[in-house]
Amino acid sequence: MTAPTPFKVQWDEPVVAHVLARVAAYPYPPAPEGGGWGYGCDADYLKALVAHWIEGYDWRAAEAELNRYPQFIAPVKDKKGAEAFDIHFVHVVGEAGGKRPLLITHGWPGSHYEFWDVIDKLAFPSRHGGEATDAFDLVIPSILGYGFSSKPKKPFGQRATARVFNTLMTEVLGYDTYLAQGGDWGGLVTGFLGLDHPAHVKAIHLNMMGLRSAAPPQGEAEIAWAQQGQAAQQAFGAYFQLQASRPQSLAWAMADNPVGQAAWIVERFHDWSDLRAKAFEDVYSFDRLLTNIMIYVMNGAFTTSVWYYRALFEEGAAALPPGQRVETPTAFANFPGEALYKSPPRSYAERAYNVTRWTEMPRGGHFAAMEEPDLYVDDVRAWAREVS
Repeated sequence: MTAPTPFKVQWDEPVVAHVLARVAAYPYPPAPEGGGWGYGCDADYLKALVAHWIEGYDWRAAEAELNRYPQFIAPVKDKKGAEAFDIHFVHVVGEAGGKRPLLITHGWPGSHYEFWDVIDKLAFPSRHGGEATDAFDLVIPSILGYGFSSKPKKPFGQRATARVFNTLMTEVLGYDTYLAQGGDWGGLVTGFLGLDHPAHVKAIHLNMMGLRSAAPPQGEAEIAWAQQGQAAQQAFGAYFQLQASRPQSLAWAMADNPVGQAAWIVERFHDWSDLRAKAFEDVYSFDRLLTNIMIYVMNGAFTTSVWYYRALFEEGAAALPPGQRVETPTAFANFPGEALYKSPPRSYAERAYNVTRWTEMPRGGHFAAMEEPDLYVDDVRAWAREVS
């Protein structure tokens, strides 16, 4: 394996100028009066976000912020295919000094940037009133087709991603064993890491269940959960059906359309975050959302990121046959503001995972590390103490 190459985000000014010109020239379509978020991304919010993008967003400061932590590019070969991929990853060797590696995997429409508020606390806890013994070495890759990783030639699935990430950890970075954490697609990738690579993955921590048992729900609580999930998919899941069935149709519409991409992404952040006690604007600043959006726009990654949904079904979906489960010790943090992918009852989860820890969080939604970084950090630390 070739050694990783240091990497820095360097956005070309002419490309940024083109993006901002497209943003400024966006021809807003009609929006239903008083429709709010009920028809999609709220028109007033989108216009305010776009105005900030043009007039207030400091892209050079965002670029510098994205270079705050050490990051690298490494060519990693898929052991079941001939193709090698350039994997982008943040690698912070913390107070653990190489002895406590933690792989964290993001989802869609997030990015490696989701974890910016937790990196220093996880790597250098003594800087934040914690104990140095809780420190990790952090490895936070960009999924293939996302961010600064290379783009696959066709949809590349979650189980294959786990295979490539395990190679990154063990053969490129030299960690024989490690811990793994994830939510959204990262939860499914992390589940496959625990399922397929138990010799290297000591334990996993999830904030969204990815792998599921193919056995039907049993008992009142499980059946009620399944019915609630069907209703949530009916209300919020149209994006999934499109991206899993006809992702390229969406790609044609979104190409060279940064405002369209922003609206599609921001709608997910709005619908999936815990807004029971906070306004959307109080959960995420414009700058925070725009930097995540720019990671997609500036890398032309929107198209290949939505391919990842089709890859789920081309790879064989994520249902474990009855009797099979992830035997790697598994912790789950249930953030109750999750609107679409509510956690199942523990009884159901235990048919798919060797659940050794289950935490009911007081608040927070789908984007746990962004919404509630301190709760996220505290639970990851507590879990790692148990498995260590």
